[in-house]
Amino acid sequence: MTSTEVKNRINSGQDSAQTPSVDQDDTVKLKRTITLFNGVGIIVGSIIGSGIFVSPRGVLEGAGSVGVSIIVWAGCGLLSLVGALCYAELGTTITRSGGDYAYILEAFGPCLAFLQLWVNLIIIRPTAQAIVALTFAYYALQPIFPTCDPPEAATRLLAALCISILTFVNIASVKAATKIQDFFTVAKLLALLLIIVTGAVMIGMGEHEHIVNAWDNIDGANVGVGSVSLAFYSGLFAYAGWNFLNFVTEELIDPYKNLPRAIYISIPIVTFVYVFSNVAYFSLVSPREMMESNAVAVTFAEKVYGFMAWIIPVFVSLSTFGGVNGLLFTSGRLFFVGAREGHLPELMSMINVKRYTPMPAMLFTGGLSILMLISDDMYALINYMSFVQWLSVGMSVTGLLYLRYKHPEWDRPIKFNIAIPVTFLIAVIFLLIVPLFAAPKDTGMGLLLVLTGLPVYVVGVRWKNKPKAFTKFVRSLTQTSQKICDVVSEEVS
Repeated sequence: MTSTEVKNRINSGQDSAQTPSVDQDDTVKLKRTITLFNGVGIIVGSIIGSGIFVSPRGVLEGAGSVGVSIIVWAGCGLLSLVGALCYAELGTTITRSGGDYAYILEAFGPCLAFLQLWVNLIIIRPTAQAIVALTFAYYALQPIFPTCDPPEAATRLLAALCISILTFVNIASVKAATKIQDFFTVAKLLALLLIIVTGAVMIGMGEHEHIVNAWDNIDGANVGVGSVSLAFYSGLFAYAGWNFLNFVTEELIDPYKNLPRAIYISIPIVTFVYVFSNVAYFSLVSPREMMESNAVAVTFAEKVYGFMAWIIPVFVSLSTFGGVNGLLFTSGRLFFVGAREGHLPELMSMINVKRYTPMPAMLFTGGLSILMLISDDMYALINYMSFVQWLSVGMSVTGLLYLRYKHPEWDRPIKFNIAIPVTFLIAVIFLLIVPLFAAPKDTGMGLLLVLTGLPVYVVGVRWKNKPKAFTKFVRSLTQTSQKICDVVSEEVS
């Protein structure tokens, strides 16, 4: 059966009532093994990385006061929840994995979907995985180098080891990967709860000067609509990952129930810990100190924990380790689905016959992330991509509205009032307009990188009559790789 037939069968909407709770057959395909708890772990673990520990100052800088910054954190959580509700409808209407790529493909066709896949393939995913792995390595080594930065070579080697280990785990077992995600998600939540409880105790002991004076402007702060908009932009960047469960819908047990449930549970949890972690920081850390700190959680720990301050860098490293795992897990599925649609080499659409994992896709995303560690331009690249990521989200939600109009007959287990996707789409349009004025160069470079995918699409996808020598070479390489990796194309039972 072709990938198109697979897509049509999965997407028909007619089999929703017969969707099995757990796959127990021996068909070579991705199995439904991800539970509701695993789903919550993927969303929460993917959202909470190093940002809330390291640098909430971006929000504070734009907000101009403690009070406004807290409102921004809460508002970003509410907006993320509205967006996640839109994705709950998308994910239960189009039930195959792939997230934004799958939704753009269904609504707007292969060209735009390929461009979204292309920019994720070459920059967004490998760069994000490399940067989060570097953050893990930096904080894991910091207790060993308490008075200086860890050596750059050691940091990059440990980051490469982190990516390699997690790539191997994701290849070996889906259950092992989800257990790692669950464990490190719980660890980072415990760390943030420790900070929140400590802050509450400090406030109870009278350390509340910055909370009482929450509406006082920071010295020299020039607050306006533009700066508050940038504060929201920074806050929403910290919430990135709320749509990651949609990348693995085909492996989620009973997605019609568990996808929306995981969203309803996860986003309020993240919003709670983000808001109250910032309140806790301000119990001891002044706004000026936060603006000058490279790691506000470490500054907070040094003030209250004394010789035990090392515990926060350890928790940051645990948090980012889980973040790398979530990125790798979902990236592999994105590239697997792209290959299944014929937009990437066929080999990447194949599954290990014993472990039922997308082994070639996982090896590719892990290997490319390690190569990214060599580059010194990673941070510049990721700056170019914020606009592109919101553009993908905007296109997905536009696709939701378009598919409601084009296919009103489709089965939609979840269908919210149209005001919800429209409201969110207006917010996304606003978020796309802000960087056009705030960072026009980065926005332009991001769009340019997207457009580099057009010639690749024409040559790689649209050009069907490639030279026989080339197709023979590719076929031979694919067959050899199949034997080495013990992988075959997906089957349908």
